[in-house]
Amino acid sequence: MRDVLDHLGPWYRDGQRFAVATVIDTFRSAPRLPGAAMAVSAGGEAVGSVSGGCVEGAVYELAREVIETGQPALARYGVADDDAFAVGLTCGGIIDILVQPVDAAGFAEFDEVAASIDTNPVAIATVVTPGPDLGNRVIIWPDRVSGGLGDAALDAAVIEDAVAMLEQGTTAVRHYGPRGERMREDVAVFVQSFAPPARMVVFGAIDFAAAVARIGKFLGYHVTVCDARPVFATRKRFPDAEEVVVDWPHRYLAAAIDQGLIDARTALCVLTHDPKFDVPLLELALRTDAGFIGAMGSRRTHQDRMTRLAELGLTDTELARLSSPIGLDLGARTPEETAVSIAAEIIAARWGAGGQPLSKTTGRIHGESVAHLRAMTAR
Repeated sequence: MRDVLDHLGPWYRDGQRFAVATVIDTFRSAPRLPGAAMAVSAGGEAVGSVSGGCVEGAVYELAREVIETGQPALARYGVADDDAFAVGLTCGGIIDILVQPVDAAGFAEFDEVAASIDTNPVAIATVVTPGPDLGNRVIIWPDRVSGGLGDAALDAAVIEDAVAMLEQGTTAVRHYGPRGERMREDVAVFVQSFAPPARMVVFGAIDFAAAVARIGKFLGYHVTVCDARPVFATRKRFPDAEEVVVDWPHRYLAAAIDQGLIDARTALCVLTHDPKFDVPLLELALRTDAGFIGAMGSRRTHQDRMTRLAELGLTDTELARLSSPIGLDLGARTPEETAVSIAAEIIAARWGAGGQPLSKTTGRIHGESVAHLRAMTAR
């Protein structure tokens, strides 16, 4: 979508309806990921791509129909098993496409959404189940929402999920019951996040780091593993990381800070438990905006580390940001169990949760995020 937005603003302000075709789901070796988009103007101009050329002609014709009727449409293209569709993907994959009409009457927030994409995170949740609610949408910013999907309970469930997906920068279809029930398949909702994936940086190329990188990727993080030792920091040992960097940890972090890569969504996991690596690293980390900073080590190691950091001039407030020893108390022993405990603490810290068994708590399971958003919207 980002690659076509420059064209859509003038089309929208001209007051003529245009159509946006978006990949909402893929199967097997589809050429484009969910969120890829192609737009067609009222005058017949086309920008963007949904398949790299395989089905653009058919999507173009469907988009022209949507412009004419003003009604959204769904289409599936590809080849599955022995069933051939009218238009196929040469790669053998399958893509689901949603084509939506866009004009001021049907999408009053379009200009605001387009402006937000380059400055603030925003997610659009759209019903993609065939029927009268197809194309209904709710738009989620970090501090407010707009629109609705046709049912208040469904809105609440979708907004909860969209807030979490926006936090991670993930895009996908989610399924619900007609009133937002979990574990149901009645209503499909496509949540498209316009935010880069949150970053997780794992310092220390040890066996625990491989497990943390794996679960970090599962949670939707852009994972980087950094270690100064080239014999350990290898792509073969960390296949789940997007980046494996050979550098001194504090030097890598300093460069990342200068590039603006460390923000409130970033998780920094320091697994080196060696003072020559982790003390200079944590001196920098605790002065950043990173949302989670945790360090591995025994309680004795932790106390020694805190003393060294205090001697370097870090304040009590800065030191209090450090989660050490890292992880929730799950009784973890193996690298995989330890990774789960670390991931659990990161999730709890992100949402301000206590990390207690749900069976021992009362009240809303998912906190007050939706109520807060609805309150903001009502102001």
